[in-house]
Amino acid sequence: MKLNLKKPIIFFDLETTGTNIMHDRIVELSYIKVYPDGKEEEKTRRLNPEMPIPPQATAVHHITDEDVKDAPTFRQIAKDLLRIFENCDIAGFNSNKFDVPLLMEEFLRCGLKFDVSNRKFVDVQTIFHKMEQRTLVAAYKFYCDKELTDAHSALADTRATYEVLKAQLDRYQESDVFGNDIEKLANFSSQNRNLDLAGRIIANENGEAIFNFGKYKGQKVEDVLKNDTGYFSWVLQGDFTQNTKDVLTRLKIEFSKK
Repeated sequence: MKLNLKKPIIFFDLETTGTNIMHDRIVELSYIKVYPDGKEEEKTRRLNPEMPIPPQATAVHHITDEDVKDAPTFRQIAKDLLRIFENCDIAGFNSNKFDVPLLMEEFLRCGLKFDVSNRKFVDVQTIFHKMEQRTLVAAYKFYCDKELTDAHSALADTRATYEVLKAQLDRYQESDVFGNDIEKLANFSSQNRNLDLAGRIIANENGEAIFNFGKYKGQKVEDVLKNDTGYFSWVLQGDFTQNTKDVLTRLKIEFSKK
């Protein structure tokens, strides 16, 4: 089923030096930009992460230090990449928890803000797990009846994710669960009612912001910031994504105006 788009959507995937959002770097980025008229643009870029690629990461994506030694750094392509993503909704596989926050950190290191305020985020993995409980390779086989022979190649994973979402729309088109609508897909593919991309701060059943981690998990953000005045500073100085820090700062300002 062709996607019903009101504006472009970018499917993307990252291969990285590791899984630490704050400290690891991108070594390969692939995207497929899909326009409302169905036109597609795709590109893959290898990047020099400016740090050694650990052997355990190479074992997954097969990219070595030698492969990227002459590649551009993220900083060298950052402004062009920001323009490509401008005014686009975003889709990926486990992208809400990993790829998008890590990409935001890369932009921040370059002094650029990756604005997420007016975007919809469709996480194909979440849709798949809610409907079928499998992995990307299994999802590709299940929905598309194809073998993902080049898994952990950024472009192969990106293309597979795009094809899986279209196949999901075909399979569930009679369902009222999400429909062919990016906003509904974004809402359905959110694990919780996340207020930040990493899901560290979520909304409870009453729409109140609560912490979703640590010693204050399940407690209202407003109450915690009032009763533990040092917790805000601890989060801002801690190993959290900039998006999480920005959301907490915005909430603190809102609470101070009450």
